[in-house]
Amino acid sequence: MKPLRQQNRPIISYVPRVEPAPPSHAWRMEEYRDVWVLKNKYVAFILVGDRFRQSPGFDIPQAAQRWADQVRQDEL
Repeated sequence: MKPLRQQNRPIISYVPRVEPAPPSHAWRMEEYRDVWVLKNKYVAFILVGDRFRQSPGFDIPQAAQRWADQVRQDEL
């Protein structure tokens, strides 16, 4: 029976990204600090502590930016 992994192969450890990283197919709205367009919705990506959060999809960009501002204020 074959072993589950090769014995001499180094184990690569995964280090998660900590900066806000929207998907590559999202495009940024320059007028707003944290708002990106993703699947025809406005979504905010913000860094909170050591991880990033994504808002739900909104129909207007002002709502996404308000969500980001509110979450930042609540987390401080």
